[in-house]
Amino acid sequence: MKVAIVTESFLPRVNGVTGSVCRVLEYLAAHGHEALVVAPGPAPGSYAGAPVEPVRGVALPFYPTFAVGVPTRRVTAALRGFAPDVVHLASPLVLGASGLAAARRLDVPAVAVFQTDVAGFARRYGLRGTGPAIWWWLRRLHGRADLTLAPSSPVLAELERRGVPRLAHWGRGVDRRRFHPSHRSERLRARLSPDGRAIVGFVGRLAAEKRPEMLTRLVGVPGARVVVVGDGPEEERLRRRMPDAVFTGFRTGTELSELVASFDVFVHTGADDTFCQAVQEALASGVPVVAAAAGGPLDLVRPGVNGLLYAPDDGTGLRAAVHTLVDDARTRRRMSAQAVESVRGRDWETVCGGLMDHYRALVHGTAERRAESAA
Repeated sequence: MKVAIVTESFLPRVNGVTGSVCRVLEYLAAHGHEALVVAPGPAPGSYAGAPVEPVRGVALPFYPTFAVGVPTRRVTAALRGFAPDVVHLASPLVLGASGLAAARRLDVPAVAVFQTDVAGFARRYGLRGTGPAIWWWLRRLHGRADLTLAPSSPVLAELERRGVPRLAHWGRGVDRRRFHPSHRSERLRARLSPDGRAIVGFVGRLAAEKRPEMLTRLVGVPGARVVVVGDGPEEERLRRRMPDAVFTGFRTGTELSELVASFDVFVHTGADDTFCQAVQEALASGVPVVAAAAGGPLDLVRPGVNGLLYAPDDGTGLRAAVHTLVDDARTRRRMSAQAVESVRGRDWETVCGGLMDHYRALVHGTAERRAESAA
């Protein structure tokens, strides 16, 4: 199969959209499929054997690290030259609209993957009142796709409520070799918490959309040592307000695998995540999770089984949940084993196989429609 992926974000920018696109490209290459990527530049010349067609990109005013591609006719030219069987629109917003228009022009089925809560991000960055306009645009855009894939059941329900048609669920996979309890390092734990306090870890960008200010509610939790992995505009303010916490900065690769597996409790403070890969990676690493009861984590965290949930704006509830787990090593050990079990079967090979099923159904439907039109 030939798959053209039009994505609003790609390497060298690292985020959830980029990560998902890379895993899909690796799967396509491993299974003998051809792919083309259209993405905002600068971008690498290729990835996993797929050539990358860069277009001009601009940063969102309220989310400067997320650059979107400028609409251009080059998308149609690139897709026409590649002649795909299906067009995959990754978190479509602006460039994705060009990809969708090109797919319709070329009579190729288009799959739109909903991934970024743009309206929620705009609200966190102070752009109040923009939600209706953003949802109007998203509803119009996704309404023209042949299929929209939602990453979690809360998002699927929200899209249905917003009137987006032709919906299906497609989750996200986790690399269970990179995120596994075997990466737990006693040497690292001794360095992060020399006095043996339980390590309460956070991984994410230190910016408004992740609400890292909620971490300050953990200052002084008895027996807890907070470790913050990530960087961003809120880092200096957090360092001042959390002098006892360890800030590691941005980490990836083996360092990140060891850090996550070495936590005793993982904390997620964001309330606008459509899936939340960081939570899934913590569970795969055998770490109980405390997360806001909103968005993607609602599908991942089973209260009392592999973690605890708190009301999204309830800092007291967050502190109480963390204190409960820090204070009960036996419950943490039970939840650790159940955390690993809770993500079994969510490897990328399985998840991408499900995506291929969606592709094939659309391609088959298009072929049938063309045959009926020709008859």
